[in-house]
Amino acid sequence: MAQTVEAVVDGGKASAGPPLGPALGPTGVNIGQVVAAINEKTAEYKGMKVPVKVEIDDRKGFTISIGTPPASALIMQKAGVQKGSGSAKGNMVGNITLDDVISIARMKEDDLMGADLKAKCKEVVGTCTSMGVTIEGDDARDFMPRLAKGEFDGRF
Repeated sequence: MAQTVEAVVDGGKASAGPPLGPALGPTGVNIGQVVAAINEKTAEYKGMKVPVKVEIDDRKGFTISIGTPPASALIMQKAGVQKGSGSAKGNMVGNITLDDVISIARMKEDDLMGADLKAKCKEVVGTCTSMGVTIEGDDARDFMPRLAKGEFDGRF
């Protein structure tokens, strides 16, 4: 019977300690191999919390599924900030480019509800609005209508 262990780890810095070690220990799988595989797969998410799922089969083999960090964490990484604004209407904390928005939308593609890339980008812009992050120097609330009107359609 297959077992599943789910945890949230620091990208590229998983260890045999909690939360993975105690959860994986009773399964009999080689914890060192699992941790090494997780670190390899999450290296691009350094500094972010990443959801991982380890599925262990009866022969003590395993497969690892890596989720993507929340859109807000990806935005903070691209903007180079530690946290969003406490008052997003008046206090902007960072800036990202449209290319960053597109990149985040592609990374989160399976998790976003939009029908196409443009709609998924709108979701990311909405997150920027609530975080106090500008896009190409414009308040996200001002950027959204430009995106909706098709001003950037050639970039998708």
